[in-house]
Amino acid sequence: MKLHNYFRSSSSFRVRIALSLKGLDYEYVPVHIARGEHRTGPYATLSADKLVPLLEDEGERFSQSMAIIEYLDETHPEPPLLPSDPVGRAHVRALAQSIACEIHPLNNLRVLKYLVKDLKLDDEAKNAWYRHWVRDGMEAFERQLALHPGSTFCYGDTPTLADCCLVPQIFNGRRFDCDFSGLPRSMAAFDACMQLEAFQRAQPSQSPDAEA
Repeated sequence: MKLHNYFRSSSSFRVRIALSLKGLDYEYVPVHIARGEHRTGPYATLSADKLVPLLEDEGERFSQSMAIIEYLDETHPEPPLLPSDPVGRAHVRALAQSIACEIHPLNNLRVLKYLVKDLKLDDEAKNAWYRHWVRDGMEAFERQLALHPGSTFCYGDTPTLADCCLVPQIFNGRRFDCDFSGLPRSMAAFDACMQLEAFQRAQPSQSPDAEA
C-alpha cells in the first residue's frame, strides 16, 4: 500500500491512525499541499480531486479519508473501527461525520487560503473564522456524545472511526489556539486515544515530512 498524504492534513492523519490501529505497513508518500504539490506535477495525474489523502492498494486508487478508512475496515477487519450492530455503526458514522463533514470543510487549507487571498481577510479574522467553526462543531459533537452511555472512547471501549476523526481535529484546533474547555467527553476520549501507541505513531510530528 502507498499513502499519499501531508503530515498536517487532518484527513490524512485520520487514515494514518486507521492504518496504525490495524498494524498495516504502507509506503508514506509526502505531498506538500501548502506548496501546492497536490495541484501540479505527478500527483495531479493520480488524484482526480487533487486532494489528500490518496491510498493505492491492489492496483486501485482510493480518495476521501472516510471511504479509505471504511475500505480498510472491510478488507482488514481486525480490530474493527465500526461496531458490529447497525445502530452502533450509525451512531459512530454520525459522530465521525460531525467532524469530517461539518467542521473540517469550513476550515481546511484551501478555505483558509481563499479567505486571505481572495476575500482579503487578515490573519486575525481568518483565525477567528477557524476558531468559531471548531468551537461550534465541537459543542455539537459533545452534545452527541452525551446521548450515549459513558465510555472510554467516543463510542464504546475501543477506538472507532469517530476517534480517528476526533484526534486530528483536536490537534489542528490546538495549532489555532481553539477553546476546548467544557467538553469533558470529547477531551476524555482524546486523552484515552493518545495513551495508545497507534495514535502516537500516526501524529504529525512522527511523519517523515514533519516540519516545526
